[in-house]
Amino acid sequence: MRTPTTSLVLLFCCALLNTCSEPSRNTEPANYDWVNYGNDAGHSKYAPLDQINRDNARNLDIAWIWESVDNAAVLERPQHVPSGFKATPITRNGLLYVSTPLGHVAALDARTGEEKWVFNSFTWEHGRPANNGFNHRGVTYWEKTTPDGMQPRIIMSTANAFLWSLDAKTGEPDPTFGTNGKVDLTLGLGRAVDRSMIAHSAAVTIVGDTVILGSVVYDDPMFDRKPARLIDLPPGHVRGFDLNTGEQKWIFHTIPQQGEVGNDTWEDDSWQVTGATNIWTHLSADPELGYVYLPIGTPGNDWYGGQRLGDNLFGTTLVALDAATGERIWHYQIVHHELWDYDPPAAPTLVDLTVDGRDIKALAQVSKQGFIYVLDRETGEPVWPIEERPVPASTVPGERVSPTQPFPTRPAPFEQQGISEATLIDYTPELRAEALQIISSFDYGMLYTPPSLRGTINLPGWTGGAEWSGAAFDPETSMYYIPSVTSPIVVQLIEQDRAVTEFRYVRDGMRNVDGPQGLPITKPPYGRISAVNLDTGDYAWVRANAEGIRQRLIDMGIADPGPVGVTNIAPLLVTKSLLFQAITDGEPVLRAMDKQTGETVYDFYLPAIPQGAPMTYMIDGKQYISVASGGGADASLVTVALP
Repeated sequence: MRTPTTSLVLLFCCALLNTCSEPSRNTEPANYDWVNYGNDAGHSKYAPLDQINRDNARNLDIAWIWESVDNAAVLERPQHVPSGFKATPITRNGLLYVSTPLGHVAALDARTGEEKWVFNSFTWEHGRPANNGFNHRGVTYWEKTTPDGMQPRIIMSTANAFLWSLDAKTGEPDPTFGTNGKVDLTLGLGRAVDRSMIAHSAAVTIVGDTVILGSVVYDDPMFDRKPARLIDLPPGHVRGFDLNTGEQKWIFHTIPQQGEVGNDTWEDDSWQVTGATNIWTHLSADPELGYVYLPIGTPGNDWYGGQRLGDNLFGTTLVALDAATGERIWHYQIVHHELWDYDPPAAPTLVDLTVDGRDIKALAQVSKQGFIYVLDRETGEPVWPIEERPVPASTVPGERVSPTQPFPTRPAPFEQQGISEATLIDYTPELRAEALQIISSFDYGMLYTPPSLRGTINLPGWTGGAEWSGAAFDPETSMYYIPSVTSPIVVQLIEQDRAVTEFRYVRDGMRNVDGPQGLPITKPPYGRISAVNLDTGDYAWVRANAEGIRQRLIDMGIADPGPVGVTNIAPLLVTKSLLFQAITDGEPVLRAMDKQTGETVYDFYLPAIPQGAPMTYMIDGKQYISVASGGGADASLVTVALP
């Protein structure tokens, strides 16, 4: 068994408030706080707890259930329907803090679920937020230094583009922060920004007294038909704010401005008009180094880039910044001239590794395309070689793809990549022949086959591969656990009226590609969990994430294929003893698994579909696991424990 290196131990200690200058977490066996969205600032989703273990997981029972305050709001205003209760709670000093899609924050007794306070940000007053609508994933805890001592605060950015600082004891806005406790995030981006075009759903990242955040931005062209005009997309620049005052301290231009590094990768001055290139997911931070890590997404019109020729830094790029100043330390672009919506979907996981006898402070980035990019987090250098390999050219007028893309050589991809005869369903020769006939109507090929006017099958599609729930890392064993799905899509471009938009082509909607008789087009599994040792880059095991359509296949006369998985994102939690998965496998369950084999130990049935990533904490010597489930008017936070 490996033991965590000194830096990782320090990282865990600092993660409580994301800075070593603040109090460390209580690691006594009787009490353990889950202090950040991913528990630590490096998003390991690991807790060194084993009260709930293989021998007793079958005895789990409901400890308490909190019915979300959103439920009543949805009944009152049914036009404001959340996309799902996806938050992961955090705990501190006996309280559990959780956000809701409609912009509420609740403080609950971590032992009983009793409400202590609820704050309403009135997010709904500005209408439906950008992109995914009413959607939120978590809050962040911080302690503010005042003449009266350390004052606990809950920091949250909202779907209607405000940054709030709340008193963690009362839920009241901090009167010394911004204006009456909030900062308007549509200001300070260097362009006028329409509030309906920008949103915030991720838990913010804090290093020292700086909060760093990205934003949700539409990356498809948006049109106003009366009068006919293109609506400019906001830029996805990343900013740091002073946590004491709310003042904007710095801005990092994800679309480099004149004279900045990367500006020359935007041909024909396209940097002046292109939007998006944003971070909609979570960030990671290393408080010891003082760095924050940015998984930057796709530039505007992410399916056709004829109006933004060039590599388009810092689109689809990992960037390390000095958290105090916003200064760029290093960057690594993982997709050149993005055309596939392969934005990094989750926070990079900070991992301390021993590779070929060498200790490395590293980060691991899971991707929609099924790669794991493992980089030295101090320098940005790949831990294993990443090769630039040729990829197909575009047949679309005006488009010019990058001739090569980066391909990590290790670890191997954790998902199927590209469409070919080798990837197609083959339960029977007849089904395979039907599948071949289906794909003959489209363009297809290896990973990075570009969109076309005929329609191109992308595998993975825009939902991955990996997705926003990310992966989980066990620092004691260096095992990295990745949930993923196999979900091909068809992307077809259509020509536009140039009087309305400078975009010559945009995508014609989005659709899945079904296989014969309504079956998937590819071989199983259709959803999986992969366990890879990041010290070696070798996979220990891969398993389907669920039974899926196994029984249907048997009923069709097909030999039992075993579990085939489902295309549901299934967030993970890893503890000292078990791996936990929140998934709907016929019925919604919290699944406990053996970490060494992936074998199911026990399924605890949940009252509704799990939407958020599970977390765990210990209070008064008792371990709890909590997971958000449901949506609409049936959202609840379900917390389980041993009797």
